[in-house]
Amino acid sequence: MYSHNGEQHWQNKMLGRGQNMINNDLRRLVDDVLDKGRIDETDVAMLMRDILPEGALQREDIDVLVALDRAVKGSCELWSNWLMAVTVDFAVWMSRPTGIVTREQAHWLVSTLGVGEGPTPTAIRIAFEVVREADSCDEMLMTFAMRHGSAPARVASISMLDRAALVS
Repeated sequence: MYSHNGEQHWQNKMLGRGQNMINNDLRRLVDDVLDKGRIDETDVAMLMRDILPEGALQREDIDVLVALDRAVKGSCELWSNWLMAVTVDFAVWMSRPTGIVTREQAHWLVSTLGVGEGPTPTAIRIAFEVVREADSCDEMLMTFAMRHGSAPARVASISMLDRAALVS
C-alpha cells in the first residue's frame, strides 16, 4: 500500500480527500499529468491561463503542486520556473505578514518541500528563493535550504520581472 513517509497524506491532498478541497480543474490536470508521467508547456500554460491565473491562493494549491512535482519525473523548464515563482509569490508576498516568513510558515514550507524521500531540485530552488526574496525569514527554512546545498546551476535565479510575468 503506502509507506509511512507521508505519501498517503500527499496522495489524499492531490485527490482532494481531507479537510481542504482542490479545485476541479486542478484535480483534472493532476490526473492527466500523472497519467502521462510528464509536465509539459501545455500543462503549465493551462495552469497559468485557466486554472490558477492569479497564482496560488491557498496553501493547498502549493501542497498539490509540490506533490505533483515530486510525483512526476519528467517536466519542462517552464514548470520549474512557474512553480518556483508561484510559491515564492504566495509564501512571501501573499501571506501575512507580507515579506516575512514566520516560524509557522517556515514549518509548513519545510514540511511541504521536504516530505517523502526529500526535496526535488525544484523544491530546493524554491527554498533558496523564498529565503532570498523575504525581508525576514525564520531560521528553520534557512537551515533547510542550506542543508540541501546550493540550487543546481541550470536553475539559476529568475529576475523579479521574469517571475512577475510567470505569476501574472
